[in-house]
Amino acid sequence: MSKLVYNFSAGPSVLPKQATKEAADAIIDFANTGIGILEMSHRTKPIESMVADTDSMLRALMGIPENYDIVFLGGGASLQFCMVPMNLLDQNASADYTDTGVWASKALKEAKQFGTVNVVCSSKAETYNHIPKQFNQTPGATYLHVTSNNTIYGTQWKQFPKANTYLVADMSSDILSRQVNVSDFGLIYAGAQKNMSCAGVTVAIIRKDVLGKVSRTIPTMLNYATHIPEKSMFNTPPVFAIYVMNRTLSWLKQNGGVPEMEKTNNKKSDLLYNVLDNSKLFTGTAAKEDRSTMNIPFVFKKDAVAAEKVEGFEKEFLAFTKEQGLDQLKGHRSVGGFRASIYNAMPIEGVEALVKTMAAFEKKILG
Repeated sequence: MSKLVYNFSAGPSVLPKQATKEAADAIIDFANTGIGILEMSHRTKPIESMVADTDSMLRALMGIPENYDIVFLGGGASLQFCMVPMNLLDQNASADYTDTGVWASKALKEAKQFGTVNVVCSSKAETYNHIPKQFNQTPGATYLHVTSNNTIYGTQWKQFPKANTYLVADMSSDILSRQVNVSDFGLIYAGAQKNMSCAGVTVAIIRKDVLGKVSRTIPTMLNYATHIPEKSMFNTPPVFAIYVMNRTLSWLKQNGGVPEMEKTNNKKSDLLYNVLDNSKLFTGTAAKEDRSTMNIPFVFKKDAVAAEKVEGFEKEFLAFTKEQGLDQLKGHRSVGGFRASIYNAMPIEGVEALVKTMAAFEKKILG
């Protein structure tokens, strides 16, 4: 058996060991058919049943009402940046977008190709270190778009704004980590490779009444209305990634569902933030009231490490953590320093190992 490693990658990211083991077994023999899941037609009953079961579990775990459809698509959340406005925003209409990070910025850039985009708030000038709370929505805007959790900058909407019409949310990096009221949203989308599955599948949760209101011709594969009646089977879906999601959702269900996961995630993040708030060497980069429970960026305090020594000490710290079995802690280049991504599947023992290692490194550097 290989040594224990805690994977703090921002994505693709840590998955439950139970889920990856079950997925690995299915590659050889899926559902006792004698055929591996990678070789099996998506038109077979075992696959159709598995996809339907995944839909059902997601509905139950998130409390998704019957007037919402779920589709499993390829292309990542990045494809949704254009699919959302293509399907929802008419060419003579407008939509409100909040600019709270790189992915939020990319989403609004794509939307500008399909209608008028009103950037109602932005924290770009402050390196996206907080969530703007006060902003005015545009009268008549079709929807308000938010990115619920900002993976790079470690900020998160703690309370979603009330939309004049309806909310659209990119929940790629915190879906299923906390309870949300799905009925508050017209559409939720999420790339699965952070909290639900491996890379390759994206979930879109769509309220039935938001579609069919644009005048443009939508390409077949980019039209939600193509995939909904076919139950994500219009073309070959990302079957294996959906199965990994199925097994991850099963693991989540076994462990108390979203309410229990939210409690655990709060414990994990509180543990690390408490260390950052009291450390003489490290400090967090996000505003305290907006700090994410999923992605925690941190850097050396300016008064603790001389500027010319920061790069060397960063390399030393990353090597030190890797020796302790803590991997993928390098921060995004736009923030620098370090980033601990502690998604659902990261056990609290991993965070405990990290804070212990941080304390040891601080003692080594500062005495």
